[in-house]
Amino acid sequence: MTILDTILATKHAELEAARKQISVADLQSSPYFKRKGLSLKARLQEGKPGVIAEFKRKSPSKGWIFKEADVVEVTSGYSEAGAAGISILTDTTYFGGVQQELAAARPHINCPILRKDFMIDEYQLYEAKSIGADVILLIAAALSPVACKTLARKAKELGLEVLLEIHSPAELEYLCDEVDMVGVNNRNLKNFEVSTAISLELASQIPDRFVKISESGLSDAIAVRELIQAGYQGFLMGENFMKQQDPAGALKDFLKQIQP
Repeated sequence: MTILDTILATKHAELEAARKQISVADLQSSPYFKRKGLSLKARLQEGKPGVIAEFKRKSPSKGWIFKEADVVEVTSGYSEAGAAGISILTDTTYFGGVQQELAAARPHINCPILRKDFMIDEYQLYEAKSIGADVILLIAAALSPVACKTLARKAKELGLEVLLEIHSPAELEYLCDEVDMVGVNNRNLKNFEVSTAISLELASQIPDRFVKISESGLSDAIAVRELIQAGYQGFLMGENFMKQQDPAGALKDFLKQIQP
């Protein structure tokens, strides 16, 4: 059983419990549900490298990164420092996040927010909309192509943008018209090994109609500039900033290093 298998088993159990506590109708009554979302895709198409700065307290592979971090302080700092978007982990068991933190951060951020979680059911899309997310993540390794397309279509109906995460050439079959952005995860979710080589390998195989994002294991400005040359417009980064005492300051310095 891989780490991903374990996470998904937990997610199914959590989802069953959540349905019993809060109905879809309750989620739709949230003030955020009628809010028009911000476009991460448009932000990344503005012509300059865009960093999606992630708020992540811990990970299964590294343990606690910044346990006492304040979500409003860190994410509003990211926004002011020039992040193209903010990613907020909402998985509690493995990443130390909670959905309420995304909702709390929303009024303080003027850029799109990605709900980073393991999305396996339409119920989670309603959750994402209800807490103020603009974008949801669909992970190819966690879904079938049919399930991925179905969830992506529903997300679009709810006014959410879709970031599809892949990790291999075989997962290119998951690309569909309902997807806005394609993220290549440099971390293998089955064994958590990291290499940016996979982003470079897949760059030319992803059609240009999709905004290309490289995810995870990014810390070196030279490597990011190489990925920019390969066609990537966005970079999802969390640990590199969260392990610093001043995550927003670290982001600001990094953005200076990758500007052309």
